[in-house]
Amino acid sequence: MSEKTHHDKLPIRMLHDRVLVRQDAAEGERRSGGGILIPATAAVGRRLAWAEVVAVGQNVRTVEPGDRVLYDPEDRAEVEVRGTAYVLMRERDLHAVAADRFEGSEDSTGLYL
Repeated sequence: MSEKTHHDKLPIRMLHDRVLVRQDAAEGERRSGGGILIPATAAVGRRLAWAEVVAVGQNVRTVEPGDRVLYDPEDRAEVEVRGTAYVLMRERDLHAVAADRFEGSEDSTGLYL
């Protein structure tokens, strides 16, 4: 994974238990498992979102940059760095981690809950 991305050298350093993530593509229209088109304006219950971890503080123990995490988009603080929007949160506000490093572990599903 030597491929560089635009957030490799962010001009900030996360402190304590803080995690900086980049949201996945904006939520718009989506399809249900049965193929039904669900418009972006449809009212849904509390829906969690996936994001990629781009930086972590020194006290973060369960995630690393590059991991995908599940979080509640309503509990977030947004910040813009070099024209890119990121979400800043505490490690304890993450609900799950999906990372390649969990693959190959015994009885691993690839999703850490």
